[in-house]
Amino acid sequence: MPRRIGHWVERPGKRPDDPPIAFPVARDIESVPGVPIRDGEVSFYSREYPLESIAIEQSASAEWAQGVREEFSPETAQLYERHQQEMAPVVDWLKSSGELEPAGEPTGDDVTEDIRHKARELGYGEVGFTRFDRRYVYQSKRVHVRGDLSHAICLALEQDFTKTQTVPSLEAEAAHGDAHRRQGEFARQLVEFIGSLGYRCQVWGPTWHSGPMIPLFVEAGLGQLGINGQLLSPHFGSRARLQVIVTNAHVTYDKPVDYGIHKFCDLCQVCSIRCPGRAITPDKVWFRGVEKNKLIFKRCRPVMTRYSGCGICMKVCPIQRYGMKPVMDHYVETGEVLGKGTSNLEGYTLPDKGYFRPGRLPAFDRQFFDMPLGRAEDLLVSDLENALEGGERDAERPWVEFRRRLEQNLARKSLPVDMGMDLGE
Repeated sequence: MPRRIGHWVERPGKRPDDPPIAFPVARDIESVPGVPIRDGEVSFYSREYPLESIAIEQSASAEWAQGVREEFSPETAQLYERHQQEMAPVVDWLKSSGELEPAGEPTGDDVTEDIRHKARELGYGEVGFTRFDRRYVYQSKRVHVRGDLSHAICLALEQDFTKTQTVPSLEAEAAHGDAHRRQGEFARQLVEFIGSLGYRCQVWGPTWHSGPMIPLFVEAGLGQLGINGQLLSPHFGSRARLQVIVTNAHVTYDKPVDYGIHKFCDLCQVCSIRCPGRAITPDKVWFRGVEKNKLIFKRCRPVMTRYSGCGICMKVCPIQRYGMKPVMDHYVETGEVLGKGTSNLEGYTLPDKGYFRPGRLPAFDRQFFDMPLGRAEDLLVSDLENALEGGERDAERPWVEFRRRLEQNLARKSLPVDMGMDLGE
């Protein structure tokens, strides 16, 4: 049944020379610009329970994943190792980017559109500006964040479309890595350009992140949060790698937009229905001051580890597959979700289990999801206590094993998690 139009959204074309696009948002899926938020709660949790990187907060699972991956999918493990080596110089540059001196002198003019034009010219698909909200900075990164840079330039770089549709696969993960490499290259050029205008920068991403980036992108009007926990942007949905440059440049902030995603996802639910690990909850909850769908980490991580980063929630999203305009046009015309129930959208293959058409999901035994949670150092201490209480005949053996694992843990702290998902230090 056709839907009444609530409002229209207009966005720049996908490429600099493309004409703008406009699409309707049906009245029944209108909500608020950005995301429903309780600002006081966000501030409370930031102050009393600061966010922390998964590389630290879930470091036990990161170590576990490395071992399981090497056994279950050695090709993926090798790809990740090569990627870590290739990205090491980029990460070193990111860490030092805040110390770069501007080459030019500021004129005092607003340079928003100059920066946007340069970023789009380089290849970024979405560019937006907003306040750098420090409530979303990881506790461990607060010491690294410059205090004199208050503006955030939000940059989304599209990942290869064709390769992404093959997830989970080595080909799709290689496309993920290629996007990271391009981010590093483009960021250097953009920072050099902003420096020529007389302004400082500090770059966050890829791999070296100040905190979750999606809240900034939503505030900059570049998309809305999907129930899969990813940013859904107009041209490529969640098929993008995100990056933030903080600066003291004279810029004007963009505003959040209601793309209809907040309620559209509730009626779509394809990613939740098709998730192999049943890790995406279908109902929204209030969490740290934001209304959102929570992901169940302990059901997501084991699948990601064994199946090349998984990404099925990205693949089966109609916004990713078809773009926001075709999806919203179709919904207004028919009241239906474009592609839902079709193999074109929902079908996927797991290497050891075969093809899964709409309505079919893989089955895993209980042991599949056995995975340590929390920090690696806490797990080490717990295992040592259990060994000592167990009456080990060789009294030195638990301590020797503890030292070996501790040294291994300390060495891992400088390595990215998976394909550059995060980095603890």
